[in-house]
This record gives sequence, structure tokens and C-alpha cells, in this order.
Amino acid sequence: MIHRRTLLLGGAASAAFAALPSGPFEIEEKSLRQLAEAPSSRVLVERFLARIDAVDVKGPGLRSVLELNSEALRIADALDEERARKGPRGPLHGLPVLVKDNLDSADTMKTTAGSLALLDAPTPVRDAFVVQKLRDAGAVLLGKTNLSEWANLRGHASTSGWSARGGLTKNPYVLNRNTSGSSSGSAAAVAASLCAAAIGTETDGSIVSPASVCGVVGFKPTLGLVSRAGILPLAHSQDTAGPMTRSVFDAAVMLDAISGVDVRDAATSKIPKSARGFAAGLNGASLQGVRLGVVRRMVDASWNVAVVAKEALAALTAAGAVLVDVELSPSAYEEAELEVLLFEMKADLEAYLAARGGPMKQLTDLIAFNEAHAGSELAFFGQQHFLAAAKKGPLSSPAYKKALAVCAQARTSLHAVLEKNKLEALVAPTDAPAWHTDFALGDHFTMSFSTPAAVAGCPHLTVPMGFVGELPVGLSFVGAAWSDGRVLALGHAYEEATHARKPPRYFAH
Repeated sequence: MIHRRTLLLGGAASAAFAALPSGPFEIEEKSLRQLAEAPSSRVLVERFLARIDAVDVKGPGLRSVLELNSEALRIADALDEERARKGPRGPLHGLPVLVKDNLDSADTMKTTAGSLALLDAPTPVRDAFVVQKLRDAGAVLLGKTNLSEWANLRGHASTSGWSARGGLTKNPYVLNRNTSGSSSGSAAAVAASLCAAAIGTETDGSIVSPASVCGVVGFKPTLGLVSRAGILPLAHSQDTAGPMTRSVFDAAVMLDAISGVDVRDAATSKIPKSARGFAAGLNGASLQGVRLGVVRRMVDASWNVAVVAKEALAALTAAGAVLVDVELSPSAYEEAELEVLLFEMKADLEAYLAARGGPMKQLTDLIAFNEAHAGSELAFFGQQHFLAAAKKGPLSSPAYKKALAVCAQARTSLHAVLEKNKLEALVAPTDAPAWHTDFALGDHFTMSFSTPAAVAGCPHLTVPMGFVGELPVGLSFVGAAWSDGRVLALGHAYEEATHARKPPRYFAH
């Protein structure tokens, strides 16, 4: 636990914060609705750029933003002119957002997954579906965020939040603590108010884990609700993009913008007609009489998290929820999950590289590049997962089909627990507090609730739950497939009852 007497960063950090331009409109900790009241989109972009310089580059030096969009001010001016002529397109009109550096953007920015190997790859010929949807909604693509390189599936003993291209992203709450991964930069940037909102991606934990340890809201949708087209892949049976914000309402607004059917992603053809209007669906959200399953082993997994979690459960009860203890363990399919991910990473990544063009065409090309540039790429951890994936056969292999069948049981098991106990969702602590970043030994995960929903392809929301010392921890809400709107409503009702989020104070240690 961090002592309250720990001093705030002084000197350079104080001077950097003081350098932020003063003015009648402040952006720190503002909701999407509040930011929409700015005098103009140009004002917002200028102020966020100034804050990124003061907080991300100088001062605490979070290094959460990997690249800025050189066209951001021009886009803001065009949106201001459009607003004057026709009014706003919607709630995101003119608001600056950041996206993770594994989403294609057909502009001046690169898409590299944090790897030096893709710096010379051709610019994508079209936006990722998510990026295009954000542009269509009137958002300003402010830049791209750092991430755990290759979405944290390159090698053993990796350090989350690090990429060869972007360096290490720091946790804005306590700077020598980790951001978790792989959407590390998106989580840290949202926590530090460097954008109105951000997009992360998840295969297993990469949205909800960094959101939890960085004190923000993260939502992993049902697999297929958001198109993966134009996103550097890991594994199509689990990959998805999702919003990272400072409130559940803002996450719902972002989800309204980015979800929808896309002919480039067959999984989106299964979206039910009811899966829409997520922000409007929060109106009147209540926990009164709602049956929630408490995954007790997660509550008791860590003594310091348990203290905060039990306060959260008490808040749920006080708000009228009916809590039922349940059992749900991912141990039955953890080994099969890795097998599936390795098979799919080879197939999916090589398909993406072939379509993208450039010198990197196969997984073996990436492996060779890393070996040739070991001083920068392999300085802290290896590429054992890449090597193992390169040896896998096609997706017609019996070993892949067997592992995939085991993983398919995850959704059956999760749904069975919900149905047997007549539950609307499961709740549990999302993660332990952020650990000390350790380049020698890598990450120190002690507990995580990400795997059941990730393997099952079910919606998973994490909402700020409280603090262990100065370190935030989140509460997870997991529901059945396509219950995204209901999961968001439950999380929103909890958030309104607790208001547990507090902005970071940038402690050095």
C-alpha cells in the first residue's frame, strides 16, 4: 500500500502543468456532453494537444500517445464550419478521440502495433471500420496510442505497456506502476484527460485490465458487435475493439458510434436488431431487484482487493441488487485458449500482412526482423509465442479444431451459470492493483477476471470500484452474449450509486 505522505512530482512536472494554456474552457475530467459545450472543435484540439505536450511528453511523461494526427486541426476547422452550416452530426461531433496503434487509418499516421517492423509498411488504403465510423460520427482522430507490442502476444515474461516504437507507458496514478495491457496507452490517456475518449482492443483482458488499473471504464463488447476489419489481428475467435472512457455513459455513446454490420466482418451479420441505442438505454437504469452472481473466488483472491470489493458488493446490495454466490473457473480451457490463439495468430496476421503489402509478408519475416534488430526489439523479452505460432499448421488442423471445441464450452458454461441462478450478470473484481513495472522479470499478474468473457465472446464491462492506497481497481460486470446494453445499464447504475472514480495525482512512487 502506498503511504499518503508520498510526495507529488515536483519541479519539471509542476512547471509543465503550469504551462497549460489558461482559458474559459477546461478539458480535464470532462464528459463527452461537457466537452461538446466547447466554443469550437479547434479549441478542444488545441487544448488537448497542449495537455498531451505537458503531461504525456513533458511533466510525468506518460508516453501514452504514440503519434499525433498532423491533420487534426484541419479536420476540426472543417467540422466547425459544418456545424455552423448544418448543426452537429451527433454527440461526438468535433470531439478529439485517440485510437490504439493497431487500427488502420488511411491518413498520415502509421499503423504498427508498436513494432518497428511495420514502420515501412504501406499506408493502409482504407480506414478500419471503427475509425471510419468515428469519422462518420464527427469525431476528430487526434492520434494513436501506445500499446503492449503486438497486443502482448509476442513472448514470455513481457512487460505490458512497452513497445519498441513507443517505449513504456506509465500509469498516471503511480508512475512506476504498470498500465497492464495491451490497450495501455488508451487507458492511460483517458485517465489523464488527454482525449475525450479512446478505443482499445481485446483478445483476453486487453481492454478491461488496463482500464481497471488506470481507473477508467472499459467495455469489451460481444464478439461481432464491433467489426474487426482493418484492425491488426491476433485471433478472430476472440478479438474485438471497444471504448475506453471516464464514465459508462460515455462508453455507451462511443459504442453507439462504432458498432454495426460490416460486410468485411462476417461476425457482425449476427448482430440482433435490439443491439442499438446503448446510450439511450441507460435512462432509468436501476439495480433494484436485479440478481447478480458474485464470483466469490475472485472477491477473496487478494486480501487488499477484497476490502474494496466487499464495499462494492455492499453498495450493490444497498442499491437493491440481490447477490448470489457462484462458481466460474476458466481453468478448463486456459491451455486450449493459448493453442487457439497461436493457430489463429499465424493465419490471421499473415492474411493481414498479405493485404497490407510491404516487406513483412509472413510471421517468419517478423521473427527475422526482431532477431536482426534484437537490441531494440528483444531488449526486454523474447518472441517465444511468435516462434510457437510459426510452427502451427492451417486452421484445418485437428489440433486446432480440438482446442477450439474446448474453448466453445466457455460460452456454454457462462450462460449455464447465468440461467441456472436466474442472473442478469456476473460481478467480480477485474484485476489486482497495478504492479511495479519490472523489465527483468516481466509482468506480475496475480488475479484477473478477463478470461471467461474473452473466450466466451460475451460482453465485459469494468467500472472504477475504489482504491488500494493510490492504486485504482475496477469492478467487472459480465453478461450473456448480446446483452451489451443491459450490462452497460447495470454498470451505469452502480457508477451512479458509488462515484468511485477519482482523477490521477501522478505520484512518482
